Amino acid sequence: MKKILSFIAFALTIGVQAQTKDRIDTAQFAVIYDYTVNTLDDEGEVVCDSIQVVVQVGKRVTKSMPMSQYLKETTKDMGEVAWKSNVAREYRETLTHMPTVWINQPEGETASRDAIFPGVFEGYEPTPQMDWTLTTDTMHVSGYMCSRAEITFKGVKWNVWYTEEIPSSAGPWRLRGLPGLIVKAEGNAHTFTLAELRQESTPITYASSVEIERMKHGKWVKYRKSILGSRLYPKNPVHHIVDISKYFQSVFVIKDGENNHILANNIYLLQKAHVYQPLELE
Repeated sequence: MKKILSFIAFALTIGVQAQTKDRIDTAQFAVIYDYTVNTLDDEGEVVCDSIQVVVQVGKRVTKSMPMSQYLKETTKDMGEVAWKSNVAREYRETLTHMPTVWINQPEGETASRDAIFPGVFEGYEPTPQMDWTLTTDTMHVSGYMCSRAEITFKGVKWNVWYTEEIPSSAGPWRLRGLPGLIVKAEGNAHTFTLAELRQESTPITYASSVEIERMKHGKWVKYRKSILGSRLYPKNPVHHIVDISKYFQSVFVIKDGENNHILANNIYLLQKAHVYQPLELE
């Protein structure tokens, strides 16, 4: 990977993939969650990655995405300082591989999208039924009186707290379907905790492009596992690429203080990564 640096030029702007963003709904409000995942770095040391996830709740569609994407889609004029801050944020998000999820796009389906170098991949399936087990347990979480519910979803057991004080069935990532907004969710190494509610009317968009490869959700999960779940991934995140040099024509390096963030094909080219902790196993 060190050889890459001799082939690239420094730049302050990022090329944008040719894609069309369609407005598919309008958010009635946005929910911001603090998300943490406990994992290991490339040397096997314990680390806790921390990012924020934003859920836009519309009349028809719910969209869950990393904060950097939300800011890029809803901020009209991002100054240089804010832009550089968002670059660093997006890099941290790449370490977690938090997908963007559209529920009910198209009608009755769920789509999940993530970038795995050198491309962007999207899985789709009919939106599954959420078979929650409701309990009588209650507790205050993030200032709300909450009730507890449990579910095993996509092979992962989740323990969640939801509040009927906010009459929405939404939640982070793909978690949904309770008689109140999900305030906190814990599953294996993952934790989502409500940080902020925003009343807003922002567009919920869906970007389409011929460069985005769509596949059935089960195949998408297996593809991610084959690359991100490999024991080679933490020390060599591009272990699956035979000839990486062919991507050098579209490489940028963004200087963030003492750090250099490398992008190729408009995707972060990690030199080291963290052990993949999947949100779903099937």
